[in-house]
Amino acid sequence: MAACVDENLVARIQDLRRERNAVILAHNYQLGEVQDIADFTGDSLELSRKAAATDADVIVFCGVHFMAETAKILSPQKTVLLPDPHAGCPMANMVDVPRLREFKAQHPGLPVVAYVNTTAEVKAESDVCCTSANAIKVVESVEADEVIFIPDKSLAAYVASKTAKRIIPYPGFCPTHHRILAQDVVLTKMEHPKAKVLAHPECTADVIELADVVASTSGMIRWVAGHDDEEIILCTERGIIHRMQKDSPSKRFYNPCSLNICPNMKKIELEKVLWSLEDMTYEITVPEETIGRARKAIEGMLAVD
Repeated sequence: MAACVDENLVARIQDLRRERNAVILAHNYQLGEVQDIADFTGDSLELSRKAAATDADVIVFCGVHFMAETAKILSPQKTVLLPDPHAGCPMANMVDVPRLREFKAQHPGLPVVAYVNTTAEVKAESDVCCTSANAIKVVESVEADEVIFIPDKSLAAYVASKTAKRIIPYPGFCPTHHRILAQDVVLTKMEHPKAKVLAHPECTADVIELADVVASTSGMIRWVAGHDDEEIILCTERGIIHRMQKDSPSKRFYNPCSLNICPNMKKIELEKVLWSLEDMTYEITVPEETIGRARKAIEGMLAVD
């Protein structure tokens, strides 16, 4: 743990975690000190599934709003807390139920595959969910030659390049991943010619074309741990480097640009985790009817994965 972290603050969080019978989850893009105090780190759905398997009464989700909603969907009996209520996801906010219904009306009868980076209400309006890791497999499993894919047009384009099915993409995107430009990747590769390029499928197609590996954040972490390559260029949010550097301290990681920071992911700090446990805020609630429909879409994905 970094020397600048207040050990008394960490100790108080640990005490309250035990008192509340809480589990702390941290997404791979969170601040390093937040990752360090978490019980689990990983991708959003992976974290929600791990939390559901525990006997914890409280889930503190250090991530963004849709992630905490997914935890609530999979653990409706548990209290789910998001330490900062303003930690949202621009991509998830690009589609809501009225806009999705309008989009579906333009393509009547087509099934909807919803990326997990969506609200609970949007998941409930969809046929099946997917992650960046299993999107291709899920699309292939749908019994239709054409599918609507929401909300990420870049992930949709990547899936379309790997399947014979016709993908109708919704025009959403991740601003952080779209700030990573192909020209910056090329320049970084010129500076570090031996480095492997790892890209998240939320990146634009021209960045993905430059990648040696395209993977989810957990997929990237597994790849780095399982390969001997000493230099890696990471085309994703830079928070992931903290976990990778801990797992592989001898390796060198490079950011292709200075803008690959998600401001929403960085809203949650240790103090906010403490306050969340002290005051049991901010609780995430999802209507029971929405939970049932959204859970069906998630379980449809898990049946395939």
